[in-house]
Amino acid sequence: MNRSDAYDLKFHITPPHGLLNDPNGLAFFNGQYHVFYQWNPHGTEHKNKCWGHMVSDDLVNWRRKNAALEPSEWYDKDGIYSGGSVVHDGKLHLFYTGNVIRDDGVKESYQCAAVSEDGEYFRKIGPLFEHPSGYTRHVRDPKIWRDQSGSWRLIVGAQTDDLRGDALVYKSADLSAWTCQGSFLEHDHKFGYMWECPDVLQFPENDVFVFCPQGLPEQGENFRNPNQSGYIVGKIAETGKFHGELADFQELDRGFDFYAPQSFKVGDRIILFGWMNSMDEETEKAVPTVQEGWIHTLTLPREIVLADGRLYQKPIRELQGLRQDGMQGNIGNNGVWQLPALQAELIINFSKLSENFRMMIRGAVQIDYDREQNSLTVWRTNWATRQREYRKAILTHTLAEMRLFIESSSLEIFVNEGEEVFSLRYFTEDAQQRAVRLEAGGNEGKVSIYRLQQCVD
Repeated sequence: MNRSDAYDLKFHITPPHGLLNDPNGLAFFNGQYHVFYQWNPHGTEHKNKCWGHMVSDDLVNWRRKNAALEPSEWYDKDGIYSGGSVVHDGKLHLFYTGNVIRDDGVKESYQCAAVSEDGEYFRKIGPLFEHPSGYTRHVRDPKIWRDQSGSWRLIVGAQTDDLRGDALVYKSADLSAWTCQGSFLEHDHKFGYMWECPDVLQFPENDVFVFCPQGLPEQGENFRNPNQSGYIVGKIAETGKFHGELADFQELDRGFDFYAPQSFKVGDRIILFGWMNSMDEETEKAVPTVQEGWIHTLTLPREIVLADGRLYQKPIRELQGLRQDGMQGNIGNNGVWQLPALQAELIINFSKLSENFRMMIRGAVQIDYDREQNSLTVWRTNWATRQREYRKAILTHTLAEMRLFIESSSLEIFVNEGEEVFSLRYFTEDAQQRAVRLEAGGNEGKVSIYRLQQCVD
């Protein structure tokens, strides 16, 4: 089934067909970057999950490989669910959750491993340990790292028998024999009914625990999406436990569509991908690309920096290599620019910001800045309900810069060098609509627009 120009994505990772969700197993191995992802190759529903596989020499231009892991064994016969990877002794080790539905309908999960010497063909090892007592079947998404003592640590998202979100940490000397160390973050109150996709980011000054709590109630402009992705800054003790406070939880992304992030270390950088989706079931079913036989995308890769107790997300520098012909201009009272293509990068640098402003992108996405609140609000029309909806962030620093990566049906907005990020999908049938309108008032600055080349097979 052909993809329409109105919706197709050229510089994001999408499935060749079917459904894509969580990024998995991010790694640099044998001179190549590897991105795996949850993939249903048989339809656009959340079932039949295997691991799709992309490789790159530069983190920008991606080539498709065959599925790396598919259901085949008793412990993963109903789906290869999310997990991470490590490179050790010249081999790429993948860790994943095997999904099983027994003949009597009971569902089970197993934390499993597979290993490869070439990064393409993987030998399954099977379950790593017994299912922990005191927890429902919802234990999944193993992520692995090595601590300062040389021991391996494995963390999984979990749900307790009394339906509280949690994360468990395990320890191993050899990646084979694992011992449960209990809850990664000791806490005595409910913070969602399930924690998914746990991750650990380690910086010289602090550690960061990233996870996706499900079931958090809205709090003003916070936690507006069906499920959340966020983090806590703290420190991992020698015991392997994380010392931090749930009250300090911060959202990673302020947009409509961001979930299940995963990171990996590239030299001295931490790079993160997310799944560009946080839709409820009805909105997901109504995504227009379903009619074309595919759905969902990953975000662009982002470099993660810890500064002043918070995470900043910046587009990786390699993305500048996608720029082709560009144009520059000055911000006037009212400006209209035509995007050179449906794949573009738009950069606005403010030299004077004394008034509110409004920006309209392709007649589909509206961005409002409130000078008094120092806030940004992003609006779109929900394609299922046809209702207008918004997400809002109050900035810590005065707005100085916005960097937008625009595709035919996706938008990622990086504010103030990644102080805040809005990730979202939007859909308009008019592929010729390429106007960007800025009602700038008395504000001043410069605008740069670049055509971006296709970089995903």
